[in-house]
Amino acid sequence: MAQQVFPTKGNLIKSKRSLQQARQGFELMDRKRNVLIREMVALSDKSKIVRENIEQTYVKAYAALQNANITVGSTLTLAQFVPEEQDLQISYRSVMGVELPNVELEKKPFVPMYDIATTNSYLDKAFICFNETKYLTALLAEIENSIYRLAVAIKKTQKRANALKNIIIPQFESQVKFITNSLEEKEREEFSRQKVIKSAKLKNDQAQRLRQLIENVSED
Repeated sequence: MAQQVFPTKGNLIKSKRSLQQARQGFELMDRKRNVLIREMVALSDKSKIVRENIEQTYVKAYAALQNANITVGSTLTLAQFVPEEQDLQISYRSVMGVELPNVELEKKPFVPMYDIATTNSYLDKAFICFNETKYLTALLAEIENSIYRLAVAIKKTQKRANALKNIIIPQFESQVKFITNSLEEKEREEFSRQKVIKSAKLKNDQAQRLRQLIENVSED
């Protein structure tokens, strides 16, 4: 690449400017990658905690549901009275240009959707536990979707940083070195040429003075 650029001072200035921009770009990419990695690590730790809570809540919910089926009978008919959730809200926040979701689900007070006169506390416990998993699942969906988006962004950022570090920056460094060496070589050649011209002129002046001196002596 460097050999294809004509070695002029203008191109040297442009190459140095491009090299500086490439280095700044790498620093920004490296900084962005580090921020995204920290964010992903924090979310991964949070995801682990939420998953554990969901698993524990599901264990309690299914145990209570099993007891309810034994004591009340089949609860499939009662489950039909539970409405679908319609209050899920999704917004986004930006982390170093990466859009991460915020999943909001407003918590509501416990209101049984079935006749409490024909049921017992086991069904109430199952309802409460499954209702809790709903909120935990929304939170987990937010976290894991954010982790996925961060992982994709980190991969792209790493790829760009590697390209700058291993390809673009070395190319511009080589280009700057080539132009600098070429200009320095031209300066040395010009200096040598000027030195030869000066030496030849000095000899010519000396020869002229010598001839003038001889002519003056001859006239005397």
